[in-house]
Amino acid sequence: MSTPVPPVSEHHAGGSLASRSAWIRGVYLVLGLFFVALGIVGAFLPVLPTTPFMILAAACFARSSVRLENWLLAHKRFGPTLREWRARGAVPRRAKFASLVGTSIGYVLFWLGSSPGPLLATVVALLMLGGVAYVFSRPS
Repeated sequence: MSTPVPPVSEHHAGGSLASRSAWIRGVYLVLGLFFVALGIVGAFLPVLPTTPFMILAAACFARSSVRLENWLLAHKRFGPTLREWRARGAVPRRAKFASLVGTSIGYVLFWLGSSPGPLLATVVALLMLGGVAYVFSRPS
């Protein structure tokens, strides 16, 4: 049985949502919905990660919609990971492995699809390795 998620108050994430302009909240809301869509697509495609997009969506909803933020944090599949990220900056082992596999596949596709020169190939590899190193540096 999962533990209930206490609702998020409207007075976090840098101030009251009411004090933010409607335009800014709208931008964050659209971005949050976009990141949720990418995360859902990522659940079915091995080269697109789910967890980072859901983390971004939760951050956007924290600045735009308490209702959607609460929905995401209480979600059966995504909620536990998001709550662990907020509490400890933790990334599950499965997500770490998925990031490694997805990044590797992404680099191979980049290499085969663009035939990059040595400088570009090195820069892209270093950026991708930096991302993977960051993910693996987080607690599980």
